[in-house]
Amino acid sequence: MHMTVAEIEAIIEEEKRSTCIECHNAAWAEGLLAGIEPQIIAESALSTALSELGKGDGEEALLSLLDRMREQVIAGEFNPDRTRH
Repeated sequence: MHMTVAEIEAIIEEEKRSTCIECHNAAWAEGLLAGIEPQIIAESALSTALSELGKGDGEEALLSLLDRMREQVIAGEFNPDRTRH
């Protein structure tokens, strides 16, 4: 079976996301082991991410990202008790 370019790109993007999650989880765990409170780690991570994205994408892109993430929060996507299928 031959894969389309779009299918290959989707697989690559998913692998990148998976690797990124692993890296962030490791950094989070390291911060906790160093005695840093989760709130401080989270705020720092968000601040760094927004600063880096802002360098290239600008304010409108940042606001759009924040709007999407706000909707995810409202939808319960970050709720640890949420049942996933």
